Amino acid sequence: MIDRPERALLLAPRGRDAAVASAMLSEAGIAAEACPSLPSLVEEISAGAGFVLVTEEALATTNPSSLVGWLRDQPEWSDLPFILLTTRGGGLERNPAAARYLGLLGNVTFLERPFHPTTLISLAQAALRGRRRQYDARARLEELHRSADRYRTLFESIDAGFCIVEVIHGADGATDYRFVEINPAFIRQTGMTDALGRRMRDLAPDHEQHWFDTYARVARTGESARFELPADALGRWFDVYAFRVGDPEAQRVAILFNDISARRAVEQDLRELTASLEHRVEAATAERETALAKLHEAQKLETLGQLTGGVAHDFNNLLTPITGVLDLLNRRYGVQDERAGRLIGGALESAERARLLVQRLLGFARRQALQTRSVDLAGLLDGMRDLIASSIGATVELHLRVDPALPPTLVDPNQLELALLNLCVNARDAMPRGGTLTLAAEPAALGPGEVPQVTPGLYVRISVIDTGTGMDEATLARAIEPFYSTKEVGKGTGLGLSMVHGLASQLGGGFRLSSSPGEGTRVDLWLPVASGRPSERRASADEQLPVSRALSVLLVDDEPLVRSATAEMLRELGHRVREANSGPDALAQLAEHRVDILITDYKMPRMDGAELARRAKEISPALPILLITGYTGPAENAPDLPRLDKPFRRSDLANAINRTVDPDSNVVVLRRS
Repeated sequence: MIDRPERALLLAPRGRDAAVASAMLSEAGIAAEACPSLPSLVEEISAGAGFVLVTEEALATTNPSSLVGWLRDQPEWSDLPFILLTTRGGGLERNPAAARYLGLLGNVTFLERPFHPTTLISLAQAALRGRRRQYDARARLEELHRSADRYRTLFESIDAGFCIVEVIHGADGATDYRFVEINPAFIRQTGMTDALGRRMRDLAPDHEQHWFDTYARVARTGESARFELPADALGRWFDVYAFRVGDPEAQRVAILFNDISARRAVEQDLRELTASLEHRVEAATAERETALAKLHEAQKLETLGQLTGGVAHDFNNLLTPITGVLDLLNRRYGVQDERAGRLIGGALESAERARLLVQRLLGFARRQALQTRSVDLAGLLDGMRDLIASSIGATVELHLRVDPALPPTLVDPNQLELALLNLCVNARDAMPRGGTLTLAAEPAALGPGEVPQVTPGLYVRISVIDTGTGMDEATLARAIEPFYSTKEVGKGTGLGLSMVHGLASQLGGGFRLSSSPGEGTRVDLWLPVASGRPSERRASADEQLPVSRALSVLLVDDEPLVRSATAEMLRELGHRVREANSGPDALAQLAEHRVDILITDYKMPRMDGAELARRAKEISPALPILLITGYTGPAENAPDLPRLDKPFRRSDLANAINRTVDPDSNVVVLRRS
């Protein structure tokens, strides 16, 4: 805690130096305190000081280890100024013994006795100005540390040169370093505009070997080092502070340096260690604007997610009677009347496209309700082979490469199939004259930061690689934006890649898109590895499981059209149906009639499906209950109830009833898009 940050501390125990200097400083409005000994000086420095005035003989006659320890441990922002009163000249040329004090004190200005008051006051004011800039640097550092998640670190804003190098061991055993990070000040001070990625020996061939050994020791032991060295043939000198950063095995060293040529030429010139406040504010402001722009984009995504979540419920309610009735009409008249079958089939296809549009919106907004389980990914990909081949056409050659040691994967198989099919169709569209499409799957171990925002660990990587036209940098940068598409109007929604990216994130995995013009496109998905064994049995949405017996069904839905269409599908399946338009109506019927299964909508006024299910269980604890809903989020208060999403066809309804009545059937329904 610094209590008196701008006072002058004096260590001149002999003669009248302390009294004279204190009087001169006080006359200039600078508070000064004399210290009787070196230990008391160190104690007072810890309480705050603008600079220290010390005599040469005071240092020569005492053990300076406590002062050296304080200077060594002072914060990064601090370089406490010293004014050293000497008797044999101020510079190293006239007083070679002063070199010891230069190494001891660091930021020191020499003042020869006898001195003029104007000289002392000028040096004191210069020292205080430098100290204030250090305090400014401390304040800005603290602010940057508090905002580390949104703003760049001191690396980009300080005026001191800063770089990070990594150790390279050559075939001949020589140690070299590659520049992996540099800041603007590094370029200004060294003139090396193309240092990034290059080797230090190539850029500084005159750099002495013992400095390379010093960096190697810092990388190996983690002990920081501070020294001075000439940086180039012009004879410029730099004050260098080197310390290890990151994982010790990475052997990376950060190097902070300042040009101190002026100080060596003219001892009274103080080193500048702190950055320009104006530059820092500009850098922080630019980072803040960038962060606000990202926040604005995230808010747009969140708003769109909320909008689609609400609209999807109503939209799916509208689609349910349309899909259900069309499905019934198609079964009754599609085979008998070819024209009617063709028209009804087209209408069903349009309804299915509308359903997929809602799914894609929810996919990129990460609002879809995923039903994850352990999946045999090799079997899933093999089962999709024919579907993908028919979707991409005969001009595209399909290659499927699956690692035989592929572990089970934790995914929603329905959504993953839809995502992969989207990627394959996109690849087909990028190869109008034909080409090769490769679908590969293999285990992958991710390290820290290897894929942004993905936790390190074991994953399964699925790669979709085409030999198509590729994308330039501008298109690649916008490729996963919602509604962005390079296809002709009417040939794409612009939601395909957005949905895939959202699905990967929602599953806890990663997504990477890479492409270049004429070189094709590669999409990589990292999916989490499952701990359990994959389910063995699957059924498609077009496969209707056999109905074991006719059931007495109580159907509850507040939408008459939805209820009517669903009831008709149930009767087509051979079930007996009672209808209720609300939760209270359903409870009244349950009290009077015995039913085999309760099928209820989730979102209803006054009493939703979850509350109805709870109260129905009180009346009949063993009653099977199926929740049907157009709501896209999780069913609150009813997470364990079997669920059927709207819109659905008769086969979907039949499968869901069988799974509800017979939970041990271990069937997973996959919808083909």
